[in-house]
Formats: sequence, structure tokens, C-alpha cells
Amino acid sequence: MALTAPTPNPPLAPAGTARPPKPMLRLAGQAIEDYRMIRAGDRLLLGLSGGKDSLSLLQVLRTLQVKSPVKFELACATVDPGIDGYDPYYLKDYLAGLGVPYFYRRQAIVARALKTMRGDSFCAYCARTRRGILSDIARTEGYNVLVMGQHLDDLAESFLMRAFHNGKLDTMKAHYTIDAGDLRVIRPFVYVRERQTHDFAERAGLPVTQDNCPACFRVPTQRLVMKQLLAAQEKDHPRLFDSLLAAMRPLMGAPPA
Repeated sequence: MALTAPTPNPPLAPAGTARPPKPMLRLAGQAIEDYRMIRAGDRLLLGLSGGKDSLSLLQVLRTLQVKSPVKFELACATVDPGIDGYDPYYLKDYLAGLGVPYFYRRQAIVARALKTMRGDSFCAYCARTRRGILSDIARTEGYNVLVMGQHLDDLAESFLMRAFHNGKLDTMKAHYTIDAGDLRVIRPFVYVRERQTHDFAERAGLPVTQDNCPACFRVPTQRLVMKQLLAAQEKDHPRLFDSLLAAMRPLMGAPPA
């Protein structure tokens, strides 16, 4: 459970950073501005799973560190849930090469879920547990903002799942303060499509863990059903996600004070 010791952020090294495409940078920058996600002096902790989304977001934030007049610090943390087939420890060397402080914590989330989970999906249980661990790391190491890598497709899938199965109009928030009041959570990719992170990660050769959540991919989930439904509808309605974003905006929350 020990955390690796952080080191200060150096200037961006061109050789160690894949330049994100301008459309992705523009969309992330717009979301950050619209929801006042990053403020001067913030210390950001990015939850890094090793998947295409969080690795793409890491590159976007590294680029913004250099380009933005708003100065902030950036570190990454990985929570290893102890699932067979998932080994994110290679990220330690990758982050060291970028000069980004990195924290790694392994917890037997699967074993705990089998003992304590009641009436919940494993994916929801795991996500909630990981956020709790990331919050603990942030507090321990003095970071005030958790950064999550969910994109527009994730928000749309959550929107449909909650409408279909819970009878609620709701989705993930773009920016909010947790109940304890000491940490903010931001999602800079709320305007970015999943295909954009996929294309960038592939083109840039990012070290993506293809099966970064084996337990979820071994069994079809409701999220996968919604993903397939949206993909089928988008073929007939190319502006589907523009409409969904317009519908979800009132649900994505206002920037915290």
C-alpha cells in the first residue's frame, strides 16, 4: 500500500510528450473554461488506469500546463484492483520518463466486493471504491482536485442507463465538490468523443493497457448495451451526440464556488 515518492514537475519535454490533436485540445479547453475546472495554484491528481482515455487526458493536461496562463501542478495515481490480467505497474517507468509525479496503490477490490457487495454491479462498486482510494491519496499528498477521464460517450451511456433503469434524468457531473468539501472532481473530456481518444492513442503510440478492466469485459454489462444502442442510432442520426449533449447540459452541474 506504500505510495511512490513524488518529484517536482519539470518543464514539458517534447521528446516525452505526444502532441494531442487541436480538436481534442480545443474541446477539453472549452470544457475547462465553461465549468471553471482548473484554477490558479490547483494541484491536480489524475486517475490513470492505463486506458486510452486517461492516457490521452494526461497528454492534454501536460500540453495545457505549458500553454495555459493558469498555472497548476499535475500528478497521476493508479489504483490496481487486484484483477487477474490487469498489471498497470509499467506506468511507473512511463510517468518517470515524463517527469510526472506518480502514486501507485494496489488493493484487493475484487476480493472485498465478493464479501461486501450487495445489490450493486461490480463496475459501479469498483469505480466508487477507486474514487475513495484516489481521494485518500489526494488528501495524503496535498492535491485538491481529482481528474477523471470520462468522455462524452460515457456521459451519454450513463444518461440512458439512469433513465432506463432508475427512472431518473441524470448523468455524471462535469465539475463538483465532494460531500466532505475538501476536494473537487473534474472531467475535462466531457465534450470529447471516445473515438477521438482512441484515434489519438493509436496514432501517438500511447502505452495503452488494452484490457484495463478484465472483470468488466469478460461479462456483458448494461453500459456495453447502451454503447451498442448509441452506435446503432448514430448511424442514422449523425448529430445524435450534439443533441444528447444539449439535453444533458442542465444535468452536468454548475461550477462550484
